[in-house]
Amino acid sequence: MRSPATCRWYPLPEPKWRKSSYSEASANACVEIAETGHVIAIRDSKHPELPCASVGRDAWTEFTRALGTGRLRREP
Repeated sequence: MRSPATCRWYPLPEPKWRKSSYSEASANACVEIAETGHVIAIRDSKHPELPCASVGRDAWTEFTRALGTGRLRREP
């Protein structure tokens, strides 16, 4: 049984988790997000019992925009 999701400083009221479109089902890079008002929670889908991280909606929007434009690509 999964424990209630609690981010480090923000308890989530019944979050609705969804897998990130950037996650790869066969890889070890799977994350889920839950949108709760002004806060976006992020957790490891392979270990949902662990604490999650949280960021503000504006920060999340900028982060996903940077991913989409390639500003955050990995260097070899």
